[in-house]
Amino acid sequence: MDSITATAQSWLTDFFDDATKKEIQHLMKNDPEELKERFYKDLEFGTGGMRGVMGVGTNRINKYTLGKNTQGLSNYLKKSYTDSNFKVVIAYDCRHNSKTLARTVAEVFSANGIHVYLFSDLRTTPELSFAVRHLGCHAGIVLTASHNPPEYNGYKVYWADGGQIVPPQDGEIIAEINALSFEDINFNKNEALIHLIDKEVDEVFFEASVKNGNFNAKGKDDFKIVFTSLHGTSITAIPEVLKRAGYKNVTIIEEQAVPNGDFPTVESPNPEEPEALKMAIKKAEEIGADMVVGTDPDSDRLGIAVRNLEGKMELLNGNQTMVLMTKFLLDQYKAKGFKGNEFIATTIVSTPMMEQMAKAYGVEFKTALTGFKWIGKMIKDFPNSTFIGGGEESFGYMVGDFVRDKDAVTSTLLACEIASNAKANGSSFYKDLIDAYVQFGFYKEKLISLTKKGMSGAEEIKQMLKDFKENPVKVVQGSKLLWIEDYNTSTAKNVQTGEEKPINIPKSNVLIYETEDGTRIAARPSGTEPKVKFYISTNAKLDKAADYYSVNSQLETKIDGILSELNL
Repeated sequence: MDSITATAQSWLTDFFDDATKKEIQHLMKNDPEELKERFYKDLEFGTGGMRGVMGVGTNRINKYTLGKNTQGLSNYLKKSYTDSNFKVVIAYDCRHNSKTLARTVAEVFSANGIHVYLFSDLRTTPELSFAVRHLGCHAGIVLTASHNPPEYNGYKVYWADGGQIVPPQDGEIIAEINALSFEDINFNKNEALIHLIDKEVDEVFFEASVKNGNFNAKGKDDFKIVFTSLHGTSITAIPEVLKRAGYKNVTIIEEQAVPNGDFPTVESPNPEEPEALKMAIKKAEEIGADMVVGTDPDSDRLGIAVRNLEGKMELLNGNQTMVLMTKFLLDQYKAKGFKGNEFIATTIVSTPMMEQMAKAYGVEFKTALTGFKWIGKMIKDFPNSTFIGGGEESFGYMVGDFVRDKDAVTSTLLACEIASNAKANGSSFYKDLIDAYVQFGFYKEKLISLTKKGMSGAEEIKQMLKDFKENPVKVVQGSKLLWIEDYNTSTAKNVQTGEEKPINIPKSNVLIYETEDGTRIAARPSGTEPKVKFYISTNAKLDKAADYYSVNSQLETKIDGILSELNL
């Protein structure tokens, strides 16, 4: 008997419920391939905790895999703290089974003598991050699969600082989980330790969001916003935060305002994809709105569309919104006077324009691996430094440090403040962005994402990255290769001089080429989805705003050439 069948058979004991056993027996008889997919490995923690397809099996999200996580985490908490009055807070999003699974997780914690603050209904991920510190908890859990397809769910772990767990802690927690068998899960709940929470935390979170995202912008009465929660959790927070900050003209896309794990009106509830905001953009054109904002199901990412120079709605990418938000915050700090300990941050696959701005403003620039947990870790690691703001190309942004994860709630307010103020001053969000290109250099990025599912897909991704490393390009669009940054070996090598420099951030499966003209091409596998991603960044000098379209066109042609050269 092979090991996969043996693992599946171990789920046929009396410990497992009848429905689970019945399904496994059915798969054993009728669908050995599906059985293999479900049991060939254990679900692992990636850049965003554990995420996977729901269903029966070790490679699926279900009450047993999440129960085992929770039992391991309970054991780890008891080893990590001498404190005996343990507290955790749990939130969940709009996905199928999220409420039930959150309840299961709460019950396992309570069975282990841990006090649980469980949100009575769905809430945003930033509110969970905020609640960890607000309630003085040792840890927090959010059940979400972000913008993955409807069949997915996930389990993200936060620590006492409100940030996601990072190495070596994640490894230590995984070791605790792996040391357990499923039969070690304690499902004997203690109801007295489960406390439902809602408005009392909402109120403080809304206040903090308005305090951090509101800059008393001009022109709010004349500023029209179209907002969509894409069937997710942000409907519980963003309309209220905008209202409290003084925005009266907010049109909500009602068809997408009802939380629904099937995401019935979109192919994918991902604001990175133009199709997801189609309904909102159509409405904005109809009513002459100034801005469209859409958020993903757990409300940590936001997509923004604004009117371009021709007056048409255009969806901006994560790098563009990050750059302008950061510039606006830098200007606010500069007006008050820098104290000399401020920093901004982004990730290694995001736009190099962030570093150029940091230099221009004389603030420190920090860069991290992909995944917002690394930016949260910076705040924890440098308690005497002040985090102004920062984000990543994948539509995530964080304003200040009151939340320790990407936060579409406060970022939405900030984007509206920038755009409303710009409009009142005779400019626009788009024009201000072009002015930033004139000031700091015009950086244009593109992401190519290839999906490769299952066991064969994982092998294909591995091979693509191996080829990228072992057969590097020599020239990209006429510019010679200068540096190869290998994050697996923590080494950057100048291919022209042979000089090597250490990369002082944790190891990761990422490879970046940089050419003489500053073009950057990064390749990495996704930590949460069966995808391999290629990030391309090009740049050019923009002498004046009037040259924007011609220079933009040159950079687009260059990116097309790069894709062709790399066979992407």
